[in-house]
Amino acid sequence: MTTPFPFTAVVGQDDLRLALLLNAVSPAVGGVLVRGEKGTAKSTAVRALSALLPEVAVVPGCRFSCDPASPDPACPDGPHESGGGAARPARMVELPVGASEDRLVGALDIERALSEGVKAFEPGLLADAHRGILYVDEVNLLHDHLVDLLLDAAAMGASYVEREGVSVRHASKFLLVGTMNPEEGELRPQLLDRFGLTVEVAASREPDQRVEVVRRRLAYDDDPAAFAARWADEEAAVRARIVAARELLPKVRLGDGALRQIAATCAAFEVDGMRADIVMARTATALAAWAGRTDVLAEDVRQAALLALPHRRRRNPFDAPGLDEDKLDETLEEFGGGDDPDTDPDGPDGPDGGGGQPPAEGPESPEGGGDAEASAEAGEAGEAGQPSGAGSGERSPVGAGEPFRTKVLSVPGIGEGAAGRRSRARTEHGRTTGARRPSGALTKLHLAATVQAAAPHQRARGRTGPGLVVRRDDLRQATREGRESNLVLFVVDASGSMAARQRMSAVKGAVVSLLLDAYQRRDKVGLVTFRGSAADVALPPTSSVDAAAARLESLPTGGRTPLAAGLLKAHDVLRVERLRDPARRALVVVVTDGRATGGPEPVALASRAARLFAAEGVASVVVDCESGPVRLGLAGRLAGELGGSAVTLDELRADSIAGLVRDVQGTSRRAA
Repeated sequence: MTTPFPFTAVVGQDDLRLALLLNAVSPAVGGVLVRGEKGTAKSTAVRALSALLPEVAVVPGCRFSCDPASPDPACPDGPHESGGGAARPARMVELPVGASEDRLVGALDIERALSEGVKAFEPGLLADAHRGILYVDEVNLLHDHLVDLLLDAAAMGASYVEREGVSVRHASKFLLVGTMNPEEGELRPQLLDRFGLTVEVAASREPDQRVEVVRRRLAYDDDPAAFAARWADEEAAVRARIVAARELLPKVRLGDGALRQIAATCAAFEVDGMRADIVMARTATALAAWAGRTDVLAEDVRQAALLALPHRRRRNPFDAPGLDEDKLDETLEEFGGGDDPDTDPDGPDGPDGGGGQPPAEGPESPEGGGDAEASAEAGEAGEAGQPSGAGSGERSPVGAGEPFRTKVLSVPGIGEGAAGRRSRARTEHGRTTGARRPSGALTKLHLAATVQAAAPHQRARGRTGPGLVVRRDDLRQATREGRESNLVLFVVDASGSMAARQRMSAVKGAVVSLLLDAYQRRDKVGLVTFRGSAADVALPPTSSVDAAAARLESLPTGGRTPLAAGLLKAHDVLRVERLRDPARRALVVVVTDGRATGGPEPVALASRAARLFAAEGVASVVVDCESGPVRLGLAGRLAGELGGSAVTLDELRADSIAGLVRDVQGTSRRAA
């Protein structure tokens, strides 16, 4: 068995360690979401926490970890008699991002259920995690259908498995801990709100602390057992402190003054719903118990707000989580409760234990169009050989216009990509469209097709009673149609002609609106820009629409319009992505006025580049940014060569593009 890295040996990361310890003291806090860059000990700290949790008493032989003092009356392994039990260490169960639904909730043997009437159930990870920790690394990459199951279990404290009228229910109460790198995409708001606390982590910039991190890691890798033995005393001390805090927790008093501060803080930061108030109250109580006090102080409320509110005050996916601490202090002072007792500055809430700080790091802890179009053409007249981003025609970045709700753009046909909400696809969830023989384990039974397959053989199988004799060959898997996510690749013209008449602000607003749509539909996004004499991959395909929005916001404009270079760069990106993820289909969104300048025969080159997409059947939409009284229709011509459709900036938000998807499909089929 692998020796885990000691929790108390983690260098720094005070907020992360505190949030985890508070959940160990009071699991009702609701778990922790750990956000941060890679290589910041997120997973190490979470895995180390399980060794500090007190043992749990379970009913011997129960696969669902029932508490012998109050066993679950609906336990599939029950009924159990109240009384003595066996103690075992608390479990930490890891949920892989690519896990199947059956692995998460458990598998029900449909064949035995139909033929024998037996509920043969194999528990899943939700059963294993009951009364322990459920850890999801890269939780933001978890498939939507697994997120839905997690939400249900977290809300009800139980897991339900329903298959063709056969159901199994078991208790599933767990401490949910997730880690994620925000660069890879954000969480759905529903799951984000289910995490009681959130912590932002980053690598230290202090050389001494970084040296200590490396020193401890190397020592652990050389001899894990010896390294763990050096920290055994510190681990035992924290374990004992958790037990003491748990015993003290029911005695902690949450006065009216602290409750007023909690309510006022949540109202001041305009968080949705009442869950934030409840989580803050539980966190402040746990902080007091951790510090060895029986009264909640203002400092506990402040620390609880810093942990419980940042992820709940985001108004759209591009808002960075965080809290204005000055505003927080003003609110706490304005609504300060008068029932906090006087405290000894040298007591448990003083310098050594104030605010419920985590334990010390131990013995090795270190210190420390018209005339405007003509002027735009002049702005493009930089040196033809200058690299992208250079030239006298470059203009400073402009802010994006106000985002708006866009209509649905989708890829024609039926795909088989990752679950999402954009294009039609064959999926495990959705509308039943037919039946087939299962190629592996049966997951979705098509009852009518199964009965139809078994019915002709009943006499030969010697059926005598009312039951149907069903065999493995009779079972039929339901085929379903749902929605998939796609790769939405934006190809944005940032040349001088786009800067004319301040169009770039509106263009950026339109792209941000499409990015918001991509976020809601769980797409991957990429960003290619072209200006001057070349094109750049501003953002390789990623699940982080936040990163795409940030790159777009800082995008400068100016120079010539190398349209062909932009299209060829996008074609290269798609070629690489097909190798990485062949099941994910692409939708190319070209944002341009259709002009092509710079280099020899720029229009002919752009035309040939566009026909590459049409020849491969890539779905595309051109957002026509041309403005002014005189319009050349170049974007529409480009859309025809791409085999796609064109839509103006105004039409992008209007009801008149309701048939755009059909146009894209029809045009793509004709081109293919």
